[in-house]
Amino acid sequence: MIGASVAPRTRMYFRQADSVDDPGRAVPRMDGSHDRAGLRNLQQLIQLRWIAVVGQVATILMVQYGLDIALPLAPMFAVLAALALFNLASHAWWRRHAQVSHGALLIGLLVDVASLTIQLYLSGGIANPFVFLFLLQVVIGTVLLRSPGSWVIAAAAALCVVGLAAVPAPLKLAVEPARGLADHYVQGLLVCFLLIAGLLVVFITRIGGILRERDARLAELRQRAVEEEHIVRIGLLASGAAHELGTPLSTLSVILGDWQHLPTMASDGELHNDVLEMQVQVARCKSIVTNILMAAGETRAEAPTETTLHALFDDLAHEWEQARGPSRFEYRNQTPFDRRIVTDAGLRQMVFNVLDNALEASPDWVGMDVRIHDDAVRVEVSDAGPGFEPGILRRLGTPYNSSKGRPGGGLGLFLSVNVARTLGGRLDAANQPQGGATVTLTLPLAAIAIEETDVDDQD
Repeated sequence: MIGASVAPRTRMYFRQADSVDDPGRAVPRMDGSHDRAGLRNLQQLIQLRWIAVVGQVATILMVQYGLDIALPLAPMFAVLAALALFNLASHAWWRRHAQVSHGALLIGLLVDVASLTIQLYLSGGIANPFVFLFLLQVVIGTVLLRSPGSWVIAAAAALCVVGLAAVPAPLKLAVEPARGLADHYVQGLLVCFLLIAGLLVVFITRIGGILRERDARLAELRQRAVEEEHIVRIGLLASGAAHELGTPLSTLSVILGDWQHLPTMASDGELHNDVLEMQVQVARCKSIVTNILMAAGETRAEAPTETTLHALFDDLAHEWEQARGPSRFEYRNQTPFDRRIVTDAGLRQMVFNVLDNALEASPDWVGMDVRIHDDAVRVEVSDAGPGFEPGILRRLGTPYNSSKGRPGGGLGLFLSVNVARTLGGRLDAANQPQGGATVTLTLPLAAIAIEETDVDDQD
């Protein structure tokens, strides 16, 4: 039976994932999961083929010496040796390649059908009860291959059966089904049935699990593609709105500047202070608009800013505290070393989004802890609010997943999750037993590290 360097001394970069799990791609590689599924399916065929080799050796010896049926041992063992060599070559090929095509699986199954046909021809032809093993090849081909590959296996198996029936075999077997279990043909049929049933249950279950994992992975990648397309649309709307807001904000700034110098304003201290505060807020709005336009004009990892690990989060915490003015903000930077890194506006905005959500849920207290764990930066933002609803946690990272009940709510965490994925990290959220919630950003150091390249040593 046959079965189955940019700068001279330093290079600054953002490192993205190299595998299909790379969420930074606008269009994910949809064939990555198929590649892994093909490799695992080929591995199943290799295992099945080894079982076939061992089973054929045992069957040949039993028939030859147990049933006293003279078999052509030399050619039959030559076929087994060739099949074993082919399986070794398949194993070596599988270890060296990153993907397996349907064509490779088709060739392997055709080799299995051919070897089975030769062995059956040498051992009784159509009268050999193990002829029904062709059905196993057809079933496996149907599961592993797409049309027309599955039809090729079915047609090849059918032609081989017809050939065995049409061409007389060199060995004649006595077939007497009327004798029941006393007949060797009936005994062979029973063994063949049990063998096919057992192998189908074991290997079809394994192959089905592999295919289900592949389909689930493809569904996840398609969902990410939809989410990333949504981010692109949001970015286009934001940049367009920023362009439109530039003119009215400039007009308001000029008007407020004129009001500030009016005699009536100077005589009224409270009104004068309100105008000054309005000027500050307009200036802040103009700064936000400018940042949006700058971000829209450059891609991630272009013109990054060099800094250090401590300086990055110290500055982020100080800037956010000055801009938002929370009642109580506890910031702790517990990183044991100060490594040189690069950063961009996306990372800053991601941390700000998480802090803003925590402040909205807990105006009286917000905490931020930065530490290193398993070669990754962990930023934990905690609050003393009511925590996340279970449904919000289950759909974390999807757009408009919010309990605020206002149009457009829930985009902050959605954007933050996708920025974290782009940098090779992740964003998790959980409720605390004592109350409140914690959002944890995990970012690999390698994603923001500065790689040292000593050109002088190379020279």
